[in-house]
Amino acid sequence: MQYKNFKNEISLSRLGMGTMRLPTCGSSSDIDYEKAQAIIDSAMKSGINYYDTAYIYHGGRSEEFLGAALAKYPRDSFYVADKFNFQAEPDYRKQFAEQLRRLKMDRIDFYLLHGIQDSFVDDILASGAIEYFDSLKKEGKIRYFGFSFHGSPQVLRKLIDAYPWDFVQIQLNYYDWYCTGAKELYDILEQANIPVMVMEPVHGGMLARLRADAAEVLAQLGAECSQASWAIRWVLSRPQVQVILSGMSDTDQLADNAATVSASLPLSDAENEAIRKAAMLQYAGVAVACTGCRYCCPNCPKGLDIPLLLRAYNDAKIGGAWRLTSVLALPEDKRPTSCIGCEACMRHCPQSFEIPKYMQEMKQMMQK
Repeated sequence: MQYKNFKNEISLSRLGMGTMRLPTCGSSSDIDYEKAQAIIDSAMKSGINYYDTAYIYHGGRSEEFLGAALAKYPRDSFYVADKFNFQAEPDYRKQFAEQLRRLKMDRIDFYLLHGIQDSFVDDILASGAIEYFDSLKKEGKIRYFGFSFHGSPQVLRKLIDAYPWDFVQIQLNYYDWYCTGAKELYDILEQANIPVMVMEPVHGGMLARLRADAAEVLAQLGAECSQASWAIRWVLSRPQVQVILSGMSDTDQLADNAATVSASLPLSDAENEAIRKAAMLQYAGVAVACTGCRYCCPNCPKGLDIPLLLRAYNDAKIGGAWRLTSVLALPEDKRPTSCIGCEACMRHCPQSFEIPKYMQEMKQMMQK
């Protein structure tokens, strides 16, 4: 495993374990403890020492699982990152105490304000949360304080000026670098010399399942490696990046990512150009670049599996309406026709997708 010094104080593995997509037994909140424990054990064996969770992951059970899974290891052999979700529970004192209880720990090594967006940044700045967590940092209950971000460059600059952050977490991958606004966010953090923690390096798995023409561009490079490994190597090449988080759902994914990071092969000019071309081809064929984070799901009054429906929407936009046959296999009350357009999903979507509009479009496509 490759490691990088953090603030001349500790050494962090370049690959971090995200616990938003752990294997489940059925529902998204019902974690398969046996399979998930095997992933954590493999991660520890591979040298990963950074583990990321959040108050809302797996319906609140991710924190409980992670605390239990790491309990058999010495506390100084790993670092835990957790997050305050202002939208889920604005009482920051209550939420932090609950997180320590779930984790069964007396401190959190890396603590973040979770998924800051332009729509509520002023509310969280005025809430007293930053001052409270700063006091916990001084008490030793938090070691490093940062935030994860899904907003505009202007708001990122505003946040940087509000507090001397230890780190910031952003969505960074080659697709978002070339096709959305990720490069500008990264450049702002690099100029401020703030360490960057990376989420969605494979864009929720999209860059491990490229459309055929984009995949062929990478295949022509001749290297026998996975599509995901190209994405990981690309992020590794960004000098401001500290840890790359991957929400690994099985031990095969973990082994592939760990091998990629351990090898740490630099990208050639030809490889970088191929990756850029693959990104542009992928962009041309994707209707909604949903990462499957599921932040939208708990707030849907109809209980729709929105990421699943958006995947079907993308398939239909690219391959034709006939691909919506998979949606017809769902119970009638779980189809796009059940969407009431309340926009609760939009208020929690980190990408600000117009989800009700896509549901309405699918309704029309299914009626043809």
